[in-house]
Amino acid sequence: MSSLKKVSLFFSLPVVKHFLFWLGVYAYFVCTVNITHYSGYQEVISHFFGYVLCQIIVAYTCLYFLIPYFLIPKKNVQFVISLLLLLIVVFAIFIAHHEYYHIPQFVKKGDYSISESTKNFWEKLFNPRIFLSKSTIILTPTIVLVIAKFYKEKQNYLQLNEQKKTTELAALKHQLNPHFLFNTLNNLYALSINKSDETPEVIAKLSEILDYMLYGCNDKYVSLTKEIELIENYLALEKVRFDERVTIRFDKNVVIDAQIAPLILLTFIENAFKHGVSQELKRAYIHIKIEIEEGFILFDITNSIAQNGASTNKKPIGLTNIKKQLELLYLEEYSLELKEAKNSFNVCLKLPVK
Repeated sequence: MSSLKKVSLFFSLPVVKHFLFWLGVYAYFVCTVNITHYSGYQEVISHFFGYVLCQIIVAYTCLYFLIPYFLIPKKNVQFVISLLLLLIVVFAIFIAHHEYYHIPQFVKKGDYSISESTKNFWEKLFNPRIFLSKSTIILTPTIVLVIAKFYKEKQNYLQLNEQKKTTELAALKHQLNPHFLFNTLNNLYALSINKSDETPEVIAKLSEILDYMLYGCNDKYVSLTKEIELIENYLALEKVRFDERVTIRFDKNVVIDAQIAPLILLTFIENAFKHGVSQELKRAYIHIKIEIEEGFILFDITNSIAQNGASTNKKPIGLTNIKKQLELLYLEEYSLELKEAKNSFNVCLKLPVK
């Protein structure tokens, strides 16, 4: 391990970070004080040692006791009372340090007495103005540490949430690809049984589709142009399978190349074939439209519904999967409308351009 890395690891230790923080607080007091009010820097160092000691007591009592046991469980009254008692105790420690240690050490002998120090101690202890002034100074580092702790926990939460989202998306994609492959292999199997001359073309299209799914859509967002090419390959494959049984219309008006979550649109098209075209005994249709308008990708697909098609109790893996992906990737920025009529089923999807 390099020396630079060792130094970096050393300074990343929580103990070191806290030590440097309090050293910085102490240095701030010492370096910004008006030295003319003191006999010298020895007195300054002694005086502000009392401040920093009280600040440390309050900070760690709040961070590791009052906040976890009172504030987080929303015991607000207990928290306020406990904090007030803590400040009173610490304020008393500060006044005692100042009157019984600091002043006797730096004031000439004969200019003070124990009785005078005791008198000053009780007068200052019950002075609200002094209490508020000193408490504000004592509490300031605590507030800074609480904000820093909250920020760090927020960053950790966001990082864990992002990791969870990435893991879940990967799991959903792994679920979707076998689903798509299973349906497509069924198509190929049907053609091979009939010894169709179009089997090689289907294999070529399937190869292009699988190449894209395995290597071209591993990112969170991909090119919309590539997704359209994927859709065109899939439509060509299904056209070979269904031939004259289906009328396919694909309108696209994409001037700019936007980014979109991979395989989202294809799954809606696949479901249209699976639950609409494949069950239609006569002639089916699928109308698809993709366009970009005012910063949104608009996707619309309508397919016919067979009136006497065989019903299925299988859960629609594709649509369930896509809804989960949309929630993870687009949060509340997307809109999805599913409309079922007597003879048709329509999907309207609106996604922000990425």
